[in-house]
Amino acid sequence: MERQKYLIMFTLLLCVSIIINASNKTKIYQAYISNDMGLWKRTIDEMNQQKLKTSEFRLELLNYQYGYIAWCIGNKKKDIAETYIELGEKNIQLLEKTNAHTSIINSYKSAFYGYRIGLNKLKAPFIGPKSVECAKLAMTQDAKNPYGYIQYANSQYYMPPVFGGSKGIALEYYIKAKHLMEKNQQNIIDDWNYLSLLSMIAKAYTELKDFNQSKLYYEKILKIEPNFLWVKNELYPDLLKKQKIIYEKKCIDCRCRFGRFGNGFTIGKKRFQRGDY
Repeated sequence: MERQKYLIMFTLLLCVSIIINASNKTKIYQAYISNDMGLWKRTIDEMNQQKLKTSEFRLELLNYQYGYIAWCIGNKKKDIAETYIELGEKNIQLLEKTNAHTSIINSYKSAFYGYRIGLNKLKAPFIGPKSVECAKLAMTQDAKNPYGYIQYANSQYYMPPVFGGSKGIALEYYIKAKHLMEKNQQNIIDDWNYLSLLSMIAKAYTELKDFNQSKLYYEKILKIEPNFLWVKNELYPDLLKKQKIIYEKKCIDCRCRFGRFGNGFTIGKKRFQRGDY
C-alpha cells in the first residue's frame, strides 16, 4: 500500500513537470514570434528560481538563456547579456558534471564562446578556435544532434572571410541541421529553434544573392507561423525591396541598350515588347 502511494505521488509529480515544461515552451515560442522579450526574460527568470532542477529542466533553461543572450547582444544590451552568459555558463558547468548529454553541452559551449566574442571582438583570436572546436566535437559525439551543426554554421556565418568564415559553408551546415530537426516532426511544433534555423537559412541565401531561394524560405516560415513578426515585418519585406531594386536596375539597363533587343527581351518569365520600354 505504501509503495503504491509513493508510485502515485511520483506519477503526479512527473505529470506536473511535463505540463510546466510544455507551458514554458509555449511561452518562449510566443515571445519569439511576437518579439516579446519581456515575456522571454520573465520565463527564464522564473525557471531559474526553481529550486529543484533536473538535467532535462536545466537543458531546457539553458536553451532559453542561449536564445535570450543572442537577442541581447544583437540589440546592444551587453550588460544584460553578460549577466545571462554567466548564468548559462553555470548551467553548462553543472550539466558537465553529470557526464551526460555531452554533444548538446558542447554545442552550447561553442555558442557561449561565440557570445563572449560578441561582447568583446578582441577575444576572437583567442576563443574563436575554441568555439569552432566545440562545435566540431559536438558533431563528432552525436551526428544526429542538429545543434552541433547549427553552431558550426554560426561560426562560419559570423566569422569574417579573412579569418576563414564562409556563408556558403554556413548554409550547408544549416541545411544539414534542418534535415536532422525535421526527422522528428513532433519536436519542431511551436519550437523557436526551428523557426530561428529556417530564418538563418533564408538570411544565408540572401547573403549569397540567391534571392529566389531566400524568398521561398521566408514564405515557408510564414506558412508555418503567419504571426512571426521578425520575418513578416522585417526580413521578408527587406528581401522584396532588394528584389525590386535589382529588377528595376535590369529594366534600366535594358532600356539603355534598346537597340540590342530588336522586337523585345525577356527578364525571368516576363516578356517585354518594343512598346513596353
